[in-house]
Amino acid sequence: MAETRLLIPKDRIGVVIGKGGEVKHQIEEKLGVKVEIDSREGEILIRGSDQNPLSVLRAKEIFLAMGRGFSPERAFRLLDESQYLQVLNLTDYVSENALQRIRGRLIGQRGKTRRAIEESLNVYVSIYGKTVSIIGDPQAVKMATQAVEMLVRGAQHSTVYKFLDKARKELKEMSKLQALGKSPVDFPQQS
Repeated sequence: MAETRLLIPKDRIGVVIGKGGEVKHQIEEKLGVKVEIDSREGEILIRGSDQNPLSVLRAKEIFLAMGRGFSPERAFRLLDESQYLQVLNLTDYVSENALQRIRGRLIGQRGKTRRAIEESLNVYVSIYGKTVSIIGDPQAVKMATQAVEMLVRGAQHSTVYKFLDKARKELKEMSKLQALGKSPVDFPQQS
């Protein structure tokens, strides 16, 4: 039997269980896994069949996303195998003393910066504790990660917004090429 464990913050246990256990049951049903949650410790045990070990890993990723601040609805985007979760630990970039200031830069005034990243790249962003987490397709997550790193390293917001506009256009072009059955490498890059 395939199994894995993870710890999530205790204040997120209610989210992962859901009202009347609804969220936990949805994950069990959709992925064919069994989930045990120790609400006192914040530990989640996920078990699945050896025939489908990927479902155990997918469930772990969904629970991890909820533990990092995403709502169940947003975390369920990870049921789509083309979606990816990236978790960045801000203390890899800045000191503990700078965390509050950096979180403020990432969120922006009234959430403007976080919303700009989400809307430009069709990703979800959660800023929770010492982490920034991103859900989306791999290329969009890579670009969103670049935007986050630019902000953390002190780039001006206007510079990041210009980067996001360019990244949005690149993703749109890639999407068009994929719809035509072509890969971006089929065409020479223009300078």
